[in-house]
Amino acid sequence: MTRETEMSREAKIVYFKKPGKRNTDEVLRIAKEWADELGIKTVVVASVWGYTAEKAVDVFQGMKVVVVAAHTGWYHEPGLQRFAEESRKKVESKGGVILTAPHVFGGLSYAMKDSFETAMLGVDMGNTLRILGQGMKVVCEVAMAAADAGLLRTDEEVISIGGTGKGADTAVVLRPVNVHDFFDLRIKEILCKPRL
Repeated sequence: MTRETEMSREAKIVYFKKPGKRNTDEVLRIAKEWADELGIKTVVVASVWGYTAEKAVDVFQGMKVVVVAAHTGWYHEPGLQRFAEESRKKVESKGGVILTAPHVFGGLSYAMKDSFETAMLGVDMGNTLRILGQGMKVVCEVAMAAADAGLLRTDEEVISIGGTGKGADTAVVLRPVNVHDFFDLRIKEILCKPRL
C-alpha cells in the first residue's frame, strides 16, 4: 500500500468515478485499512440520517468513533432532526458518540446569505473547499465541530470521513483544530475522494 524512504512516503489515493452514497462501504474499508496501518485510533464521521454512522461503528469496532450529525432545524425545517432515533440507539449501543452541531462554515453566515442575499466569510470558505469536492469541505467541518465539543484531541491525527449528499465518498487523515484555529488545520493525507 505504501512505499517509504527516508525523505518521502508514496501512497495510493482512490478516486471514485462518481460522488455519493454508492461509495460508502469502500470509503469505510479504505479508512479502516489506513487507520490500522498508521495506528490511528479515532475516526470522525459525518452522518445526517444515521446510515453512515451505523456502518462506521461496525467497521471501526474497538476504535473511538465520533459521529457529527447536522443541527436540528436543518435546511429551513424548524425543529426537525434528521438523524433517526433508531440509528442513534444503534450507534450509541456500539460505543459511538454522536454530536449534533451546526455547520462550522455556515451558522450565522447562512442566516445572512438567506436573509440578505449576501455572502459571508464562512460560506465563502466552505465553497472554496468544495473545489476539491463536497466531501472535502465536510471532513474539515466535522473535525472542527468535534474538536470544539472536546470529542477530538487537537494534538493527534484522526481519520475524517464525509460525503456528497447521502453516504460517504471522501476520507482524509488530518490533525483537527478548534474553529478559531481554522488556518492551522492540516490535511495530512487524502485517502479517497470522488474524481470530479
